[in-house]
Order: sequence, then C-alpha cells, then structure tokens
Amino acid sequence: MRKRERKSNELRPVRIIPDFEETPSHITFVSFGNTKVLTSVTMENSVPPHLKGTGTGWLTAEYSILPYATVPRNRRERQKISGRTREIERLIGRTLRAVVDLPALGEKTVFVDCDVLQADGGTRCASITGAFVSLYLFFKRLQRERKIFAFPVKNYLAAVSCGIVEGEILLDLDYDEDFMATCDMNVVGNGENFAEIQASGEEKTFGMREFQELLKVSSNGLRDLIKFQKDAVEKMKD
Repeated sequence: MRKRERKSNELRPVRIIPDFEETPSHITFVSFGNTKVLTSVTMENSVPPHLKGTGTGWLTAEYSILPYATVPRNRRERQKISGRTREIERLIGRTLRAVVDLPALGEKTVFVDCDVLQADGGTRCASITGAFVSLYLFFKRLQRERKIFAFPVKNYLAAVSCGIVEGEILLDLDYDEDFMATCDMNVVGNGENFAEIQASGEEKTFGMREFQELLKVSSNGLRDLIKFQKDAVEKMKD
C-alpha cells in the first residue's frame, strides 16, 4: 500500500503557488507531496558569446538542494557543482527551451532558478513544473508592460516521474519508492508531445510493453499537472 493509500496511477498532492510571499523575482512555490521547490525567473540584456549578433535569445537554469532539504544534511555546493546537479540544470534548461520561441526574445538571456526546500523524490520534475509557471507569468507581465510584443511560450510543459516497484507501475515516485524501483523514468511534456524521456533499468532490464505502459501512465500524469498549472495561472488573472 502506498502512503496516503495512493493509487498506482495517482499523483501526490500537488500545490502550485505563484508570487509566493509577494517577492519581486516572480517566485513560484511548488510541492509534490513532501517535495517542495521554489522557482524564479529573471532576465538580462545579454547573451552567451556564441549568440551575439544572431538576434536570438537564450534560456539557462540553475538548480540546488538546500542543506536542510534532506536527512542527513545535504552539503552545500560552494566550490564545485556535482555531476548530478549539472545534469539536472541541463535538463531543466533544455526542456524549457523546447517550448520557448528564443528568437522572439531578441538578444536576452532568461535565468531560471530552482531551489529545493525539501526533497522526497521527484525534485527535477517538481522544478520543471514550477519553473514553467514562473516562466509563463514572467513573460505575461513583460507583455503587459510592452517590454515584449510576441508571447514566446509555445506550449504548456510539465514533468513527472514513474517507475516499476515490486513489479507494479507507479506514478510520481516518492523517495522510498524511487529507492526500490527496478525501472525509473522521468517524462517531460504535455501528455501528447514530449521534450524529454529519461528511462533506466536498475539492476534489470524492462520490456517494450512495460515502457509503453510507463509512458501511458506518465502522460496522464502530465495532463493532470498541466491542469494544476493552468489553475495557478488563471488565479493570477483575477
């Protein structure tokens, strides 16, 4: 039995709160169960050297797990970023760029920051899901202020994990489930189209039938997450 008597194809309780604490950096609070993340978006009037003179913009991401987010304490990455952190940063930036019209920005760089307050599995998925809301509202505000004219977001985007635990396909794994999983999968998209699919067998392989079922379950989870995103965005219009 899963915690909270959750069904195998059911998300953990999801909360998305834009403009958290009314801070000026468009911070969004997102939680997937006990995993809690703050995401924010800022922009600078410059681009990396390889994009200068091209007229197109750029989007990049930074990700961190705060020391108190895990037990035992997570060591703060001061001198050197770990390979895991770098991989997650690249994932966040890469998938968000898939739904942003970068030429519409001009030569500007968008910075997405994701800070994990509490980690209980699925931190990269919660980060992407919350970061999209921050990004969407950030561009809407720029458009209202006439700082941009074409809205650059092309489609909604969320992320969710799934896996095989004791022979059963489960959606949105918490830490304990992820630890026991014989297959772990992260899916980024909107349920119909995908920006990235990461799947790996842990100590054993998995078949095509299992992969297709994992993708089906995660696609339904993405659709549910996008409903939460749209509700959060709509509330900001009131």
